[in-house]
Amino acid sequence: MRVMIVGGGFIGGHLAGRLRAEGCVVTVAGRRGADVACDLSSDDAAVWAQRLRGYDALVNCAGVLAAGADYNGVHTLGAIALFNGAARAGVGRVIQISSLGAEDGTTAYHRSKRAADAHLATLALGWAVIRPSLVVGRGRGSTALFSAMAALPLMPDIGGGMVQPIAIDDLVEAVWRLLQRPLPMALMVDAVGPERMRIVDLMGLLRRWLGLDAARAVPVPCWMLRAVAMLGIGPMTRDSLTMLEAGNTAPVEPFVAALGFTPQPIAQALARSPATPGDLMAARLGPLVPVLRGLLIGVWLAGGLVPLLLTPMAQNTHLLSRLGLSGTAAIGTVWAASLADMAVGLALILHLPGAALAGVALMSAYSLILAAIAPELWADPFGALVKNLAVLGLSLAVHAMEKPHV
Repeated sequence: MRVMIVGGGFIGGHLAGRLRAEGCVVTVAGRRGADVACDLSSDDAAVWAQRLRGYDALVNCAGVLAAGADYNGVHTLGAIALFNGAARAGVGRVIQISSLGAEDGTTAYHRSKRAADAHLATLALGWAVIRPSLVVGRGRGSTALFSAMAALPLMPDIGGGMVQPIAIDDLVEAVWRLLQRPLPMALMVDAVGPERMRIVDLMGLLRRWLGLDAARAVPVPCWMLRAVAMLGIGPMTRDSLTMLEAGNTAPVEPFVAALGFTPQPIAQALARSPATPGDLMAARLGPLVPVLRGLLIGVWLAGGLVPLLLTPMAQNTHLLSRLGLSGTAAIGTVWAASLADMAVGLALILHLPGAALAGVALMSAYSLILAAIAPELWADPFGALVKNLAVLGLSLAVHAMEKPHV
């Protein structure tokens, strides 16, 4: 069976691995780093029809949930173009990974999913819409976020309604069974686990999975969550906050009847895939990523602004005389170095690829030059040169924690 998966993120990545293990020929389409480069917000039905010729099945796992996301372009118009292209190409089976609550949800996220689901149901091909609740499993997505919060010394209780998480392996199993289901097929089903729980209960399960002792949960005021969502700080958005407050549950019996198996409790699913030291490290470092990036940005901006605004130019050019630079040449060198420092800081702010490594190269050059012309700085009581080693280490850590551009 030839299958194209659109969206190679958390769900798409797990699904691709399972289908390849089952002997399927799998192509993953995504914006960057995928087998096929695509852009749901701009590719039309004709483009998709050409890409999908010769495929037996299509699974749409693409989805975004972030402040400023183009829900209409990706979830609605893009998905409709994708489905129309599949119909033109003669793809016999299309599976849409939607979202629990899309049937009657009021958020822009839910409305955009619902419109695509409804359009797929009008096409003359075998189709299925799976609407999963919160999906739990190793990798990116909400599991990484809740694991990071679970690993804090005090777990934040963000409140909200009840959720009914489903293990990623069970969601993938559902898709695999739908790919083997006899045609014709026309099915909409909510994909939920067997247990309802609060988000803080889920974090407790993840904390135990990480091998950590129980921790006290501290309630986070609703006004604080709303402020974070309005300011666009972190992963919380207005839509995600609305969905959190509303809860995310459904009866599990229709899923069992439609797919022929009972999804496992989350604690059992986690036990089947024990956490590694890498999982714990990722959870603990997750909340520190913006902090470390912010500190590094501060170092580079200060390195550029302080010499130009706060210290006398004569002091800045003092050591440059040992390189034979004086007057205009020395002042120009100070300006060039300051602008380079600020450029690295700006690149970090903009999340440009390789920004931290550019800082490593620049700091290494500074350190080598200073070590050559002023070796006494190694013994400076304030660590004038030794501190550069800490900045180099911080830069390498920030680079290592960069998200892959996929």
